Amino acid sequence: MDYFSHFKIWVLTLSLIFQSVYGFYLPGSYPHKYNVGEALSVKVNSITSIDTEMPFSYYSLPFCQPQDGVKDSAENLGELLMGDRIENSPYRFKMHVNESEIFLCRTEPLSADNYKLLKKRIDEMYQVNLILDNLPAIRYTRKESYLLRWTGHPVGIKVQDTYYVFNHLKFTVLVHKYEEANVARVMGTGDAAEVIPRIGNEGSDIPGYMVVGFEVVPCNFMHNVQSVKNSKMYDKYPSPIKCDPTTVAMPIKENEPIVFTYEVTFEESDIKWPSRWDAYLKMEGSKVHWFSIMNSLMVITFLAGIVLVIFLRTVRRDLTRYEELDKEAQAQMNEELSGWKLVVGDVFRAPTNASLLCVMVGDGVQILGMAVVTILFAALGFMSPASRGTLITGMLIFYMILGIAAGYVAVRLWRTIGCGDHKRWISVSWRAACFFPGIAFFILTILNFLLWGSHSTGAIPFSLFVILILLWFCISVPLTLIGGYFGAKAPHIEYPVRTNQIPREIPAQKYPSWLLVLGAGTLPFGTLFIELFFIMSSIWMGRVYYVFGFLFIVFILLVVVCAEVSLVLTYMHLCVEDWKWWWKSFFASGSVAIYIFLYSINYLVFDLKSLSGPVSATLYLGYSLLMVLAIMFATGTVGFLSSFWFVHYLFSSVKLD
Repeated sequence: MDYFSHFKIWVLTLSLIFQSVYGFYLPGSYPHKYNVGEALSVKVNSITSIDTEMPFSYYSLPFCQPQDGVKDSAENLGELLMGDRIENSPYRFKMHVNESEIFLCRTEPLSADNYKLLKKRIDEMYQVNLILDNLPAIRYTRKESYLLRWTGHPVGIKVQDTYYVFNHLKFTVLVHKYEEANVARVMGTGDAAEVIPRIGNEGSDIPGYMVVGFEVVPCNFMHNVQSVKNSKMYDKYPSPIKCDPTTVAMPIKENEPIVFTYEVTFEESDIKWPSRWDAYLKMEGSKVHWFSIMNSLMVITFLAGIVLVIFLRTVRRDLTRYEELDKEAQAQMNEELSGWKLVVGDVFRAPTNASLLCVMVGDGVQILGMAVVTILFAALGFMSPASRGTLITGMLIFYMILGIAAGYVAVRLWRTIGCGDHKRWISVSWRAACFFPGIAFFILTILNFLLWGSHSTGAIPFSLFVILILLWFCISVPLTLIGGYFGAKAPHIEYPVRTNQIPREIPAQKYPSWLLVLGAGTLPFGTLFIELFFIMSSIWMGRVYYVFGFLFIVFILLVVVCAEVSLVLTYMHLCVEDWKWWWKSFFASGSVAIYIFLYSINYLVFDLKSLSGPVSATLYLGYSLLMVLAIMFATGTVGFLSSFWFVHYLFSSVKLD
């Protein structure tokens, strides 16, 4: 094939893409056309509860199983880490074919263990999560004048000390007629799509539909157990079934079977394919959400502006006064004045535990970079709620790749503090590769033992644990060592002033400097505490979080405020002749983690009041601790690097003897 033919193929491909650009969907959200009568498969995810925060397999309860056995659906790493176990289900639909009174199965008589387990799961308010065409089943309930939306449906209900399982499900599938233009069909997986040009008008008369909604109404119906003794799965139930969600009729009893039935209705809807997730993303109180974020942004921007103006004016005045003096006056001023000018011979003195600081800053750069890239990709739609697990998978991938940045920053900072010392760069980069991941693995292992003991699907399988360790040591560690190698080769940052051999005595302070450092975290906390509520609700209350655009703005604002707070505190410490600014600049902004952890405890006490058992509380606090450690590393790094730049700039701007 000649070059001209290749060129024509590329032109044709590009023209097809531009002609069908309206039909392009981000990865994980491709449309699927179903012909009338085509089979639709319903899947089941782990059953979940906001009372225990421990997911369990759907088939851990005595539900009906598929005729061809239980099979795992394709899952990514993120789904497994989140505790999702998506499996096939016995529920079977045909596109645009309404069916009612479908017999599903009659279970074996309930054993004492199964009876006790069902009662326990009902008490713990476990929800069954069904999925059709990647859409979770949604349930609507009315409370006074409000229409509440829930994903999934309860396993059952307890009424006056009697337990009822929802044994009949009424499904409503919303469909939208498939609209074709210049694309015959869009096929693919969650990762790719293939656009195929339409040839002629073959098959255009056959109506096709897309699933745009999946609703469920759970009911408890008085089934006649004996009448279905010889029935097979998908047979017609012998008598009419009326689904009334407001009443219950058939309690569960030990040594008695449960009969499950269902019905399905298809309704044509005006909802277009790209809008089918809107029903899930309509948070209650959304006006308050937007108003609160905007209010927070304005207040914090205003405060940050004031801090910046005062700060710049103070430093500028000091520098101007100092530079206007002649040499004799400068010498006299050095003797008379106190302040940051007097610590010139100590300001770049190596801090205690310098290698630990370098490692924490390197890890902080890695976490910060991962957060920026992940939130940006999520804001662009590449990690939408439709693509389960992609957020966690993306974070892992970005974290591993950014090991290069961690190694580079840690080693270059180590060489700067050591005034060009080439030794121990391998040790520093190795510690950077293992420090934060080691802490994370330690916490996750402890929590995993708790989940394993409870037989929860939230426990990371042993095989996945091995995979994570291999990813850590085969990808993340080598990349960090490569970054460390480049950091060792890069020129270290030259200090603008010399360090005296004898350290200067720090005058007694009126108040403990660490008190000010710990208090400094309140301002960065103010930028994100409102957004934090929605993130926590998404993680622990099962709500969908989707405003990544606002999260990105809040994140950028947080970085700016962390830098400003750390600069101001560093300057204040230097002005009182306290030259030990290294660790204080890190914790000035990193102390925001303390307030986030206190907020997490507050959220546990006041918002997760129903959280039952010490295991659930330990899981919550363990995951919260891991989150605040990551935040401390990231925000501390922002504060330290901005302070280091400021101190370097300040002392290189003034010529001091």
